[in-house]
Amino acid sequence: MKLTTKGRYAVTAIVDLALHAAEGPVALAEVSKRQAISLSYLEQLFSRLRKNGLVKSVRGPGGGYRLGRDADTIYISEVIAAVNENLETTACGGAQNCHGDHECLTHELWHDLGEHIHQYLAGITLSELALRSDKKCANKLVEIDLGL
Repeated sequence: MKLTTKGRYAVTAIVDLALHAAEGPVALAEVSKRQAISLSYLEQLFSRLRKNGLVKSVRGPGGGYRLGRDADTIYISEVIAAVNENLETTACGGAQNCHGDHECLTHELWHDLGEHIHQYLAGITLSELALRSDKKCANKLVEIDLGL
């Protein structure tokens, strides 16, 4: 199983959005600059996030994106699913034909691992992840201020 840049970038970008939500709509160009993610790639990801109701676009001067729901009701698993990220851990992609026309000996192991990963991501809200990230950023600023 491998989480591709699509899923990682979507989670990173929506966490950035959550961290800057109090400032009003956030321009994707700002997210692109802060997170070093291509603007055109972000536009593709946010189109999918918008279609799934996770973000809303705001048009006009000072426009950008804002969260589609409260951050404490958005789960990381939803963000990954919204960008069509497949977290399937079995070699057969869940088709149960990993060994010819039947399951391989370890199919259930990899299937169960995938379920645990999904449950883990379904248990973390955007607000929790943003809070963790905000604390890390604050700690780095303290280190810089103290010259550490």
